[in-house]
Formats: sequence, structure tokens, C-alpha cells
Amino acid sequence: MTEIPSGFDYLIVGAGFAGSVLAERLASEGKHVLIVDKRPHIGGNAYDCYDDAGILIHPYGPHIFHTNSREVYDYLSRFTEWRPYQHRVKASVDGQLLPIPINLDTVNQMYGLNLTSFQVEEFFASVAEPVEQVRTSEDVVVSKVGRDLYNKFFRGYTRKQWGLDPSELDASVTARVPTRTNRDDRYFADTYQVMPLHGYTRMFERMLAHSNIKVMTNTDYREIVDFIPFEHLIYTGPVDAYFDYRFGKLPYRSLEFVHETHPQAQMLPVGTVNYPNDYAYTRVSEFKHITGQMHAQTSVVYELPRAEGDPYYPVPRPENAVLYKKYEALAQATPNVTFVGRLATYKYYNMDQVVAQALTTYKKLSGEREKEAVG
Repeated sequence: MTEIPSGFDYLIVGAGFAGSVLAERLASEGKHVLIVDKRPHIGGNAYDCYDDAGILIHPYGPHIFHTNSREVYDYLSRFTEWRPYQHRVKASVDGQLLPIPINLDTVNQMYGLNLTSFQVEEFFASVAEPVEQVRTSEDVVVSKVGRDLYNKFFRGYTRKQWGLDPSELDASVTARVPTRTNRDDRYFADTYQVMPLHGYTRMFERMLAHSNIKVMTNTDYREIVDFIPFEHLIYTGPVDAYFDYRFGKLPYRSLEFVHETHPQAQMLPVGTVNYPNDYAYTRVSEFKHITGQMHAQTSVVYELPRAEGDPYYPVPRPENAVLYKKYEALAQATPNVTFVGRLATYKYYNMDQVVAQALTTYKKLSGEREKEAVG
């Protein structure tokens, strides 16, 4: 008979990647963990489910797994089998669907040229605008591929996505998208490019299946924090919310997702099509490309950027970094609370980076306990 603990060693707020990884690791060493999430499900934004047509969808937009970390890949492999998947994206520009990131084929198709890899390097050099110091997202692109490609592929998309001109955004935003001189049309170049064979939710269910873990969904931690005894809090929500917005709100961009099902087997030529210059939405994604599911119908999602709503993207501007530093100092001075994850550390992490951060956090927590035990 399983002994029910009188209290928990850890209360974890948020059942996304950060919280679930830490819950699993801590439970595996005998700690009793309560993990709560205000949403009605586990998995955070990576949660997936079947829609009314029976198609596996990602309600919060497409989540494509990719990593260069063997440690992260091996860790998650304990909870899922994988399906190889290399994501491809096209951008709708001037009436054509062109590969993005910009590569050799993008330039040749767009300008009606027949350049080689060596010649496209010379082409980029001839159109690039020298930038003395790369500070903004605009600087990153125009210094590599010039003003025309910047305007056609990046400026409109960025303005829609962030509600700001690229000249007002930190260089990190567009630096995430490479420029290639070969014909590689994969969106990512990571060593491991895979999708959970049976979906993310199944993977999270296995991660949280340990008998030492109790899960409460539809639960705001503030409703229970004073009634359930625990030793240590792990918080993966917005750091400014934890401190009741003491210094003001940290700016985020949000998204509205419009899901549609169509009576055809396939709608898009690739997993995602970007619309940098037309329409209010930034992109459309078709899930069956991503999941490999066979089905007579198909489901797609349109993404419309919003200023208000669930916090998805920290806005990378210098003044926001200064504001976060104030919250970071508060977080570091708060005893028995660990802040981890994208929202709690105000960083635009990919999924694998959140897993890596959570694994590192676990090692740190374990190391501190070992020191206490020795001391």
C-alpha cells in the first residue's frame, strides 16, 4: 500500500517542459512532488490532442522538436519513441512560394537567376549593406542579404509578429534564422530532428506517471499554496506575476490560433507557409506533415499575433531586459523558490533549451541537498 505523504517536498507550478522534467527527476530520487497547472491539461504549450475529425493537432500552434543536445534527446527518449521529421517552410512572396530560410533556390527562383553556391555568396556580398555595429534585427538581415530580401521576407513578418519594426528589436530575433548558400531547405539544421511518435501529451503522461508525483490541473497555485504543506517551490510561470507586477508588467507578444479542418488529404506543400506581406496572419501550418498521420481530411492552424493574451514571446528590447533584471534580483533573493522556464526567466527558449535548463536546475538542486547533508 502506497504511503500518502503528509506534505510534499516540492510544489511545482506549471506542467510544461520545465515543470514536468523537474517533477520526474525529483520523483525518481524519492521526493514527493505536487505539480499544478491552471490549464485543464498537462504539457503546457506543447500539449496536443485529437480534434473532432480525429486529426492530431497542436492547439497552441506547431511545436517542432529539434536539438543538438544528446543529453536532452536521450533523456526524452525514456518517455517516447520518435518519428524522424525535418520541417520545411515556404514564404509567400510576390506570388511565389519560396524556401525560407533564404537559400540558393530562393534567390534563383525569386530573381530568375541560375547562380551556383559560389556565385550566390558573391550576390549576397554585392547587395549587403555594411553595418558598423549589428544591434537590431534589421541590421542582422541587411548586413547579410541586403534591403530587397529584407523587405520581402523579414520586415513585414516581423512587424506583424512583434508589433514593432525590426529596427526596434534586438538582433537575436532575426539572428535565429540562418542564410544559406546551398540548397538545404530544412528550417532547422540540428542533429536530432524528430517528433514524439504518439504525440507530446503521451510523452508528458509517461513523464508524470511516477507514483511520487501528484498532478492537479485546472488549479491556480495561489488557491492552494497556503493549504498544502511543502518544502520548496519550483515556479515556471511569469516572473512578474509571481511578484504581483511590483515593477510593472514585462511585455510579451501573444498569439490567436484559428483552427480549420478541410475535406481534402493535403492543403499545403510543406509543414508551414509564411505570409510576410499579405493577410493579418503570419503563417499557416498543416499538422499531418508534422505528425505523419494518414487521414482523408486535413487540419491547419492560422497564427495571428496579438498584443494581449497568453504570454508567448518575451519582447527582446534593451529596456525590457533592464526591467527583467529587477525581477531576477528579487527571484534570486527569494528563499526556497526556484524559477525555471521561458516565462520565469523571460527568455525565448526553444523546447530543448527548456529541457536542458530544467536538467541543469535539477543537478543544482541535488548538489545543494548533498552539501546540506554533508554539512
